[in-house]
Amino acid sequence: MTDSFARLDPNQGSRRPLRAVLGATAVAAVLAGGLAAAPAATAITGSTCSAGYVGLTFDDGPTASTSNQIISTLRQYGATATVFPTGQNAQNNASLMQAYKNAGLQIGNHSWDHPHLVQQSQSQVQSQLSRTQQAIQQTAGVTPTVFRPPYGETNGTVSSVASSLGLRVVTWDVDSNDWNNASSGAIRQAATRLTNGQTILMHDWPAATVQALPGILQDLRSRNLCTGHISSSTGRVVAPAGAGTPTTPPPATPSPTTPPPANPGTGTCSAAATKGQEWGDRFNVTYNVSASGGWSVTVYPSNGQSIQSAWGATRNGNTFTGSGNASFGVTYYKGSNNVSWTPTGVCSPR
Repeated sequence: MTDSFARLDPNQGSRRPLRAVLGATAVAAVLAGGLAAAPAATAITGSTCSAGYVGLTFDDGPTASTSNQIISTLRQYGATATVFPTGQNAQNNASLMQAYKNAGLQIGNHSWDHPHLVQQSQSQVQSQLSRTQQAIQQTAGVTPTVFRPPYGETNGTVSSVASSLGLRVVTWDVDSNDWNNASSGAIRQAATRLTNGQTILMHDWPAATVQALPGILQDLRSRNLCTGHISSSTGRVVAPAGAGTPTTPPPATPSPTTPPPANPGTGTCSAAATKGQEWGDRFNVTYNVSASGGWSVTVYPSNGQSIQSAWGATRNGNTFTGSGNASFGVTYYKGSNNVSWTPTGVCSPR
């Protein structure tokens, strides 16, 4: 049990205030990743994984304003994570639950609406966990095997009910304190304490966590640590199933459903997306590309979005090509879901 867990205040959130858990947005989206249909690579590109595997965990999702950003960043770094959605949020955000699954993330159970389970009867605990199992199965098509109790609180009743549902109770080794308004720098620093087999507690909704994630992944790569999933047998983090040889991540296919790998080594190609004018059924996005030579940028519209028109670069489907520092624009239809999140542009040198 970590010091941070020992100091846990049952009146504060895991650790999120209940009113926030129930689904309000945290921040406006800046960049949102696509709902890709193929699992992401599970080794951080450039890492040998010689130091082992650690678990990045995100509680309380899905969240409309941030879940896609987290997914997009994980994909760009060839990384994975474990998410612990509440049943209520899962039921209300089926498309984002599919996004979790399609990104190859491990999905756990985090109760129905984040109560203090140690204050509830066995039948109440049973309802909290079983309803969440059903909601995740219905929305993501998977059955969780790991359970993180809200606030990290557990007792014999909670453990017994979890076990009867095939769930292993897991907490965390490192607390990022993102639930307590920690800065992105502090969250990134907390992750440097991770060692082989350990997990860090983070949440799906804080803007600071979204901002810290690229740096966390870069730091893990430099320490030869890869991201893994939590074993339901041991509660420790192991290589994800089907990870293959960690030093050779599987190649990506440059299509709108399979993002290409990021290029963190050279730093010669990047694309920043800026949302522009918006109308009732569509909106514009400008992509500013910084590159030392030829480049290709693949954009990833979210669920229901599609490209209406584009200008300023050669287009082939969802991929745009050019050279040097340049910019191009895309008009997106919002689609039947009225989605106006800004699609990410992933740049690769040519």
